[in-house]
Amino acid sequence: MVKVRVGMISFIALFIFLTGCSGSEETGGKASNNGKTLVIAAYGGSYEQGLKESIIPEFEKEHGVNVKYITGSSVDTLSKLQAQKDNPQIDVAFLDDGPQAQANSFGLLAPLDEKIVTNLKNVYDIAKYEENVGVGLGIISTGLAYNAETFEENGWDPPTSWNDLADPKFEGKLVLPSITNTYGVHLLVMAARANGGDESNIEPGFDKMKEIAKNAVTFDKTADVSNYFLQGQTVASAWGSSRVYTLQDSGFPIKYVYPEEGAVALISTANLVKDAPNSELGQKFINFLLTEKVQKTLSERIFNGPVNKNVELDSELAKKVVYGQENVDRLIKVDWSVINEKRSEWTERFSKEIVSQ
Repeated sequence: MVKVRVGMISFIALFIFLTGCSGSEETGGKASNNGKTLVIAAYGGSYEQGLKESIIPEFEKEHGVNVKYITGSSVDTLSKLQAQKDNPQIDVAFLDDGPQAQANSFGLLAPLDEKIVTNLKNVYDIAKYEENVGVGLGIISTGLAYNAETFEENGWDPPTSWNDLADPKFEGKLVLPSITNTYGVHLLVMAARANGGDESNIEPGFDKMKEIAKNAVTFDKTADVSNYFLQGQTVASAWGSSRVYTLQDSGFPIKYVYPEEGAVALISTANLVKDAPNSELGQKFINFLLTEKVQKTLSERIFNGPVNKNVELDSELAKKVVYGQENVDRLIKVDWSVINEKRSEWTERFSKEIVSQ
């Protein structure tokens, strides 16, 4: 087996994942004829690169406007929305489904008008929200990632269950997601579900996490464990399918597993901000993001599973994304209303009982 050149891969992965991850503010294109500027707050890294290179310029040209891109994580964006509640400066906010539920509960988001966002009718049910407050933009799954080369060298079978992370052979060999990010919440919930519990009965999850934590070197707060894989600090982790396949495409021997207890749906959402300065234009942008062409581009560039039912992907790409009704239906959609009510309590417990043990 050809060994991976870690130095080269590190550079590629750092470019893909970390470029643009700071909270910078940029304008997507040249000044428009009518002077209108649509302000969006969205993810950095490969997501930002894909939008700016392949999607935003076409929208700007089609509508004669500028798109200003504010980079940040879902938590960063949620904080901005809260700070600007009385004087919104953002038109469209991209949020993971967990923070999106929080933003909705805080009254920060507005319903979409089906007469403007006409592509809502083509969206899978899993990506729709009550009263059309926001819409799913892409679907990925949270499952297990592992270094196939290391596993082969040690004669280990690929992981098949969330409980496999507790195997003593992984002692000192795992970097796991912190509960402060979505992957970490998913890990805790699935540790509960794999042992007789769920979001409403989290105790089995904490019990299993105490076992799993014995193997952990650290708990990552960035939601990006690529460098830990590249540097050999972790041989497996709970991670998102899109990030796994992005790293795999750089040449690293990482593989992704749907655990036998199920993988969790992680939905990136596009949301109209309540009292947005450019409400109608914001909705037109969201509708544009839901078109078959843009949905396919998002799949090709960042391995987002399309939410538009009518998108057709080639067989190789279809293997790497959540694609088609059958694959959408196999995902577990966690109850964020329960999780967000308990999240502060869980975060405090996780710090004391898991991270500090």
